[in-house]
Amino acid sequence: MSDLVAPERLDVLLHRIRREVERGPLPSAQVAVARAGRLVAFETYGDAGPDTRYVLQSVGRSIVAGVVWKLIGDGLLDVGEQVAAIIPEFAPNGKEEVTVEQVLTHTAGFPFAPLGFPKMLDREQRLAAFGRWRLDYPPGTRFQFHLTSAAWLIAEIVERRTGLAFADYLRERLARPLGLESIELGVPEDRQPGTVAPMTATDRTSDEQEPDPWGPWYLSDPKVLAAGEPSHALVATAADVVLYFQALEHSGLWKPEAVAEGTRIRLTDHPYGDQIYGGGDERRTSMGLFVTVAGPDAGSNLPSTGSPSLFGSAGAAYQLGFMDPESGLSFACLSNGYPLAGYDHSPHGTALLRDIADLAGGLATELP
Repeated sequence: MSDLVAPERLDVLLHRIRREVERGPLPSAQVAVARAGRLVAFETYGDAGPDTRYVLQSVGRSIVAGVVWKLIGDGLLDVGEQVAAIIPEFAPNGKEEVTVEQVLTHTAGFPFAPLGFPKMLDREQRLAAFGRWRLDYPPGTRFQFHLTSAAWLIAEIVERRTGLAFADYLRERLARPLGLESIELGVPEDRQPGTVAPMTATDRTSDEQEPDPWGPWYLSDPKVLAAGEPSHALVATAADVVLYFQALEHSGLWKPEAVAEGTRIRLTDHPYGDQIYGGGDERRTSMGLFVTVAGPDAGSNLPSTGSPSLFGSAGAAYQLGFMDPESGLSFACLSNGYPLAGYDHSPHGTALLRDIADLAGGLATELP
């Protein structure tokens, strides 16, 4: 596959990731690269195998976005629609003017709207929660990541427009036809052991230390992972993540104009809020429809070595998945290692993410 990527660059990238498992804090890591519709590289390091699936966290947002783009291309959804016109239960408390596009670009005004376990298991309770949600600021006036609320609405929109629950639509209409069987939302508890890499603390020094339950660690509970929170609880192998990206262009399941619309930059700004919730980035973040786009600043840990149209998402704490439409390269690095705080904003953690991102973003660049 040396005709698809620069082999020397790929060797450096794989060595960098492998080193973090062999000498660094990560218990395992899985990395995949694809281009021109073909898998170029797929490696697993540490306590895992090639069939091991990882909890995708925010990397899964690109997969969720692909579902939305499919509906747009099929004429089932217009981003200018008001959410309340699709989900009337959502309208109370001044939310009737919120649009689908505002939900997809994290500008809808309710970034911390609550919907947790076990209420999220029951559709009627989810709908009741939508109605109780209140706006923190007028829709469209602030860019702040809606950590879980946006995806719950997306899932309900998909069900209203297709008649299938989000997980079923993803499986039956996209993952299975594409042969990407590892992609799954809501893995039953009895199928998690031995198939999904368990979350492992990278900085535990004693058994008395407890992880922060409000970060990604809430997905370490098998019951919560099985409940299938759409924005973070997807699982997959790195190979299937990169091939899903490739399928957006090469499979024929998506209309090209819908993918182009999904990856078109809608805003470029500094995300509002605390760093642990995606705010405080020194670089501006550009948003498409539920994906971050490199744009002029390559914020939110996207590569600065790819094109401005590169899109995807980093995931807590050491994960990244992206597609560069200009080079045709897709990349995923997944791990089950997490600091007890959930995120790693240390100098080492920051350098690791940027090293991996920039090495991966330059894989399609010809060497002198």
